[in-house]
Amino acid sequence: MRCSRCAAPAVVDQPYRGAHVCADHLAASVEERFRRELRRQLPGFGRGTIAVALSGGKDSAVALFLAHRVLAPRPRVRLVAISVDEGIAGYRPRTLRAAAKLTDSLGVDHVIVRSHTELGTTTDRTARLTQGTPPCSYCGVWRRRLLNRTALAEGAAAMILGFNLDDLAQTVLMNLVRGDIDQLGRMAPHRGGRAEFVPRIAPLAQVPEREVFLYALAAGLPFDHAECPHASRALRNRFREIVWELESAQPGTRQALLKARDRIVDGSTGGATERAPGRCGSCGGPAAGTICRACEFLRSAATATPLPGTA
Repeated sequence: MRCSRCAAPAVVDQPYRGAHVCADHLAASVEERFRRELRRQLPGFGRGTIAVALSGGKDSAVALFLAHRVLAPRPRVRLVAISVDEGIAGYRPRTLRAAAKLTDSLGVDHVIVRSHTELGTTTDRTARLTQGTPPCSYCGVWRRRLLNRTALAEGAAAMILGFNLDDLAQTVLMNLVRGDIDQLGRMAPHRGGRAEFVPRIAPLAQVPEREVFLYALAAGLPFDHAECPHASRALRNRFREIVWELESAQPGTRQALLKARDRIVDGSTGGATERAPGRCGSCGGPAAGTICRACEFLRSAATATPLPGTA
């Protein structure tokens, strides 16, 4: 198969565009979509600090690499990469090594925040204590808290996430199935800042996961492609399969889900900035209720009774 734009061999097909592209045109396409989304989601940014959530996987590696390419030439802009060590044995140490290798090669400041130090527990430990709860439910909430706190401490105006098109389409579908319109409005990319909350943006929002992976390989970026040992219990796995099935049957489904999310949010808010959350009565951070979900999970973990042989 040849590239739709030149005579070079194609490396990936794009059914949603009705095209096949070679390595060079794929790279140019990924970079252009990243730049376009960065301008759209972060309009007029010219000075200050931008944080990048860096897990050490392919998506965040590409996000940091492209953010550095776009923003590093601007003398009044500072990039800082933030990694969270949730305490997942055999997995997180590997990804942190990849993250450190990338930040060293780019000359980007790298901050590592550890769940054990900041929260007094780890994902592995909590998983042993609360075996009936999927670890991804509290791990993701705690990771977001630590990323937000660290980004605030670094004075970041925004935080770039490595969410790709597949990730966001899955999240939209999950929230639609739950009927959670409020959560649709709270998911990244955010349209404005809120008290004690660094807005999160997703410049890879229009790039499918497969294309991010190919770009990372072609660019020679260090990343770890291992899967978290707790991921098999995540409900997202089912929605990943559903989105893939829908995309195969109807190319463009992922983009349509994102457009639907924007129309729903605009219709429910009149196009206004997302409603600011309240404050958590325990930690003082942003919360939809009286206490935030991070504190709810911490309380549950603190009162859990260890099973025999798990303490």
